[in-house]
Amino acid sequence: MSIAAKFEIEYLQYLDKDGKEVRKDLPAFAKDLDQMVELYKLMVSTRVFDAKSVALQRTGKLGTYASCLGHEAAHVGIGSAMKREDSLAVSYREYGAQLYRGVQPREVYMYWGGDERGNDFAKAPKHDFAWCVPIGTQCLHAAGSALAFKIRNEKRVAVCTIGDGGSSKGDFYGAINVAGAQKLPLVAVIVNNQWAISVPRKIQSGAETLAQKAIAAGLPTIQVDGNDIIAVRKAMEDALNRARNGEGASVIEAVTYRLGDHTTADDARRYRGEDEVKEAWTKDPVPRLRKWLEAKGAWDETKEKAWLAECDDWMDKEVDAYLQTKTQPVEAMFDYLYAELPADLVAQRQQAIDLDRKSHG
Repeated sequence: MSIAAKFEIEYLQYLDKDGKEVRKDLPAFAKDLDQMVELYKLMVSTRVFDAKSVALQRTGKLGTYASCLGHEAAHVGIGSAMKREDSLAVSYREYGAQLYRGVQPREVYMYWGGDERGNDFAKAPKHDFAWCVPIGTQCLHAAGSALAFKIRNEKRVAVCTIGDGGSSKGDFYGAINVAGAQKLPLVAVIVNNQWAISVPRKIQSGAETLAQKAIAAGLPTIQVDGNDIIAVRKAMEDALNRARNGEGASVIEAVTYRLGDHTTADDARRYRGEDEVKEAWTKDPVPRLRKWLEAKGAWDETKEKAWLAECDDWMDKEVDAYLQTKTQPVEAMFDYLYAELPADLVAQRQQAIDLDRKSHG
């Protein structure tokens, strides 16, 4: 019997869990210690933001919030590899990538504040990203953006992120299938944090890796250590360059771990063992990069304390700005969907306004 096809999935890692180099061919950006310090500082900033966000939710000042604890290397690696003109379509947890691209914490809070604060992200085109809660739809949005970039002959790339659970949805498969068929400038990143809410990775898919899902779409793919920011950034740079040069889409699986609950409405202790979480903490991406930088003489305890203090001050100002933000009117949910609102939504918008006026006397 002849073989119709065969494949293998490469795995990329530069730093082990102790911050030791496992290969010597570091990419050019990793040799720039000043740049690596800046990436580390953003990872720390993201963690401070995350802790403050959970505290805000616990005190009733923020809606249900999805923690990014443990994802900092993956998210910052994704965002930092992109160019300003690229677009980013995320789900709800990729704060490090968003912060790198200019989104302010107060804007993230307006999203999580829900009806209390409203969402006016669309007023800020500088961010150039879509934020989608119906899991998977962001992949289709990114594929649509990539098609537009190709039609316009623009040197831009659309990036989308999705979790391990979301990668089982038809939205994801549809997006990578059309990207492969049409050779679109798309990079799809599966941030595999091992848990789709309470469903473990081992029963989500029978595939050895999630990266290999790209094979069916005819796309190049790679699995990387998602707690190693150098590996994530390098894989992203390669995929982005490929797309920008007209060579089509790619899929990256970044293997990490969700150190916290799925959201503040969840209690992961109900379905996750303590030993598993304890083991995952030994692979924490933040101290991993810090140890590497310290070994290079680029970071120390004094700098760490000074930066943490700066982050605390930054977050205090952002929280104050968020709490002082005026509540958006009910019709705001319709105002940034289309350039010209369809007739049925015009009617719904007016209905919402009428109901709001009635409920408030």
